[in-house]
Amino acid sequence: MSAVPKPLTLPAEGGCRCGALRFRVTAQPIASAACHCRGCQKMSGSAFSTTLMVPLGGFEVTQGDPVIGGMKAPGLQHMHCPDCLSWVFTRIPGMEFLNVRAVMLDDPSGFVPFMETCTSEKLPWAETPARHKFEQFPPGEAYGPLLAEYAALMASEEC
Repeated sequence: MSAVPKPLTLPAEGGCRCGALRFRVTAQPIASAACHCRGCQKMSGSAFSTTLMVPLGGFEVTQGDPVIGGMKAPGLQHMHCPDCLSWVFTRIPGMEFLNVRAVMLDDPSGFVPFMETCTSEKLPWAETPARHKFEQFPPGEAYGPLLAEYAALMASEEC
């Protein structure tokens, strides 16, 4: 697979399945990912979840009031539509970004994961074109170089 992540056309709009919860992204994501952990599999009802890591200042809910749902894990706030219960985004308190489910964009066709996480839990047939693959989450010291590589990729002619 040779797909390459592409910058979003901003602003990018999106929402839940029923349309009661809507959002707007006004800043380029700092990375994209697919997570294969069992929690993401169960919450998404799929082989993995899709993620765009969006700076906090570049995301706003434009309609509706999201509620915390999914697993009540310490340090994670999985935000859902209160009507259809779709998992739309995740807040991680203390972080300067949040994780938007890429498939919730009105046009998710440009989404390509830059990295895969929790590949030790992936289903045997689930493959993505991600450039980087991690059995768990990347070690802390890997994030700086990963984010720099993603930013360079977004600024390159390759996109």
